[in-house]
Amino acid sequence: MPSTSPEPRHSPKTARIRRRKARLLYGAVALLYWASLYTYVPTLPNYAHTFTSDLALVGLIISMYGLWQALLRLPLGVMGDWAGRRKPFILMGLVLSAGGALLMGFAHDPAALLVGRSVTGLAAAAWVPLTVAFSALYPPEEAIHATTVLTLMSALARVTATGANGPLNAAGGYPLAFTVAAVIAGLALLLLIPAPEHRKSGAAPTAGGIWQLVTRSDVLAPALLNALIQYLIQGISFGFVPLLARELGASDQAISLMTVVHLALITPALMALTLLLKRFRPRTLVIACFAILAAGAACAAMAHSIAWLFASQALTGIGYGTGYSILMGMSIERVDGAERTTAMGLHQSVYAIGMFAGPWLSGILADSAGIRPMFGWTAAGVLILGVFGTILATRKRPSAIQPRSGGRNPS
Repeated sequence: MPSTSPEPRHSPKTARIRRRKARLLYGAVALLYWASLYTYVPTLPNYAHTFTSDLALVGLIISMYGLWQALLRLPLGVMGDWAGRRKPFILMGLVLSAGGALLMGFAHDPAALLVGRSVTGLAAAAWVPLTVAFSALYPPEEAIHATTVLTLMSALARVTATGANGPLNAAGGYPLAFTVAAVIAGLALLLLIPAPEHRKSGAAPTAGGIWQLVTRSDVLAPALLNALIQYLIQGISFGFVPLLARELGASDQAISLMTVVHLALITPALMALTLLLKRFRPRTLVIACFAILAAGAACAAMAHSIAWLFASQALTGIGYGTGYSILMGMSIERVDGAERTTAMGLHQSVYAIGMFAGPWLSGILADSAGIRPMFGWTAAGVLILGVFGTILATRKRPSAIQPRSGGRNPS
């Protein structure tokens, strides 16, 4: 007769099952979290344009998403390390995502839209604790695998959410997509409430320790380069390409599909990095990333048909997927585990400056010189600063991207 005695509560098998369930829960939360932030993004510039004809103001509204991330992500990383908890911050992020979406969807003037976009920027700062909470469910030696899985989940969520934007607009106008985004955030909140949390003892931050981390060139330089990438992506791909597409006669469905193309090509680019890093140095790939991004912006500058804008979105997606994760890995590669949430918060705060500056400055340039010239200036500036910045950063501190053990010098 088989034994009916219960399995020990803390047996390895039970622990593995619990970890798998927790990974599934947090993975589902990550999917819904990003879907709630991107369901309305493809046509957000056009929605903002219905409130004002001032392109600088449109750019400012869009830029609020990056501004509040830049201000909050580093403090949130410090608070997470101090408290030794991540879940409460993620819960608050989901509440803010729902609230910001509803504020925008039912806005009656540009000011309300700006406030709503600011709230969703605060919500997006929760990506810092969510990344760390998910990674904590894996052994330390599988940290790269964990972040890769989470990045792919976020890409899948964004592709799906942006693909739904056009049909949602067709079914219920602009407000419907914002309402659906709020509902998705609510579902994520319900999933997260029963999810377990891997807690650790908190460590009080010190000003000296934070300053030492902030001033490390191997941490700061990759973050600045990632800020340049975000400047182009937010200013071009998510900012003013949709407005130019509308001028060329594109429907909401076509504009949504352009964003889907951009996001869909990020995933294969990320997956190809595993093979590319075996053949090419990280510096070479980052330089290639900036060249591809500049080519994408140049396509938009020369666009006289919607096909050119599809090509632009495809190139910027490939460029983003090629450089983003390399630079993020470089930024935290040599940081001690106890400071990694703070370092990740620093990295994301710095690159969020680019998310803010991209739409804001692009809007000012577009208002004064026109959308197409702005695309051209952006292409030239990102190419020059990106290539020379990468060379300078890797020459000054080659150990920042050198593998921990063995291997060739990638600089």
